[in-house]
Amino acid sequence: MALRLSPHMTVMANAAQKAAKRLLRDFNEVEQLQVSVKGPSDFVSQADLRAEAILREELTKARPGYAFLMEESGASGSDNWAWRWVVDPLDGTTNFLHGIPHWGISIALERRLPDGSSELTAGMVYAPAVDELFWAEKGGGAFLNERRLRVSARREFKDAVFATGIPFAAVDPSRRLAFARTLGALMPQVAGIRRFGAAALDLAWVAAGRYDGYWELGIQRWDMASGLLLVREAGGYANDPGGGEPRDTGNVVASNPHLYEKLLAAVIDGQSAMRGG
Repeated sequence: MALRLSPHMTVMANAAQKAAKRLLRDFNEVEQLQVSVKGPSDFVSQADLRAEAILREELTKARPGYAFLMEESGASGSDNWAWRWVVDPLDGTTNFLHGIPHWGISIALERRLPDGSSELTAGMVYAPAVDELFWAEKGGGAFLNERRLRVSARREFKDAVFATGIPFAAVDPSRRLAFARTLGALMPQVAGIRRFGAAALDLAWVAAGRYDGYWELGIQRWDMASGLLLVREAGGYANDPGGGEPRDTGNVVASNPHLYEKLLAAVIDGQSAMRGG
């Protein structure tokens, strides 16, 4: 990579690329993986666990004092951490297990602020099957490999393609109803709605202008942390529809500045179904 990466980003990229080598080997032998079921539509495989172990080892070796929040093993390190890695070792596990080459590794870095909250300082999403590394640092812009990213410039819903995540069987019925209401409102107005099954990549694709926006309710911090920073550094908006911090609430609406308010309104209206509105 010709662009000069910061020390933090170098650590993240090196860790991701090492884990990716193992994941690609597993992906090519996906039928032989032993898979255990965590719950409906939520699988964990040997590949997840091996990738997480590699990422933990590499990140700890480079920054031994940093805490972790990881999908499979949860939180570890000091409760009073100053820096924390937020890691999804395999975003798009179901795609991976079905031989669909749309999955990635997500690593974000949070810094504790004096008031006890945290800010995102760096994030990267790596898609090994296509060798695409999306990365961003706070105030430094967003990139795909060596190319600077900008969100799309589309201004009309009729030209827009949005991404989302479709709630599955285990999701609370009220959230399924909210999704159905939002989907029903948007479908007649837009060029298309996609569900590709990897939230981190959905947000990265918004940053790259491939999608014009994305919304989803009830996802995890590790699903979105890197993607939030990517979208914001690419000139877009990525917020919680209720005004909170998406990493805390699990709800996110992301889009370019021209379409954001209209997409946000549709999601908020959908959420009113959860409250019986």
